[in-house]
Amino acid sequence: MRDISLTAQPGRFTSVVGPTGCGKSTILNMSAGLLTPTEGTVTAQGHALKGLNSDAGYLFQQDALLPWRTAIDNVALALDYRGERAAESRKVAADWLQRVGLKGFEGRYPAQLSGGQRRRVAMAQMWITNPSLILMDEPFSALDVQTRLVMEGELLNIWGASGAATLFVTHDLDEAVSLSDEIIVLSAGPASTIVGRFEVPIARPRDLLEIKRDPVFQRIYSEVWDCLKEEVMKTYQLNVESEVAA
Repeated sequence: MRDISLTAQPGRFTSVVGPTGCGKSTILNMSAGLLTPTEGTVTAQGHALKGLNSDAGYLFQQDALLPWRTAIDNVALALDYRGERAAESRKVAADWLQRVGLKGFEGRYPAQLSGGQRRRVAMAQMWITNPSLILMDEPFSALDVQTRLVMEGELLNIWGASGAATLFVTHDLDEAVSLSDEIIVLSAGPASTIVGRFEVPIARPRDLLEIKRDPVFQRIYSEVWDCLKEEVMKTYQLNVESEVAA
């Protein structure tokens, strides 16, 4: 990537979209302190980020739950690492499991949970530390459409009460428009850069079951797609040329 400049602001939900391989996940990993940019700086809370970003919560595309720990133990993991007393950390974890609709599932192991239930555990695990920055890398892509809509709604409810800044990576343009305050479009790689920024002026709270009927949704979707489709075709053409050359 090159010439990338963006800010995740408190209380704002920002989605990053772009063709495969353009660096969307790289932005999240730099924001989390998992990668260091070769040029430029990443700042968190006004200071240059050095090492892991302790103010960030990260929800990955794949389950990051430990299979040998129960749901409540997985949710309490971060508090355990911080040295919290077990009784207190389990009390807080139980509260979060209830908030994500998993009361009664505290003793289940990940293998005993559905895909949607594991996502709920992962969400509780992320939120338990009250992060000021939320990073999400296609967190609902493996779910069926109905479960995804439910999870997106639950995410917005929790996020709306938190005031956290959010960076959300997705390939699903419907999802980006439904959830976001701002959508950032990256160009085709290599050396991808920002080619579009779009505000989503749809009032909150949002009814995700009906939002696609909103004329504003339809207008923003069309504007973003007009910007994105050219970059998608560039990536497709590069892949075709690489296959021919090989």
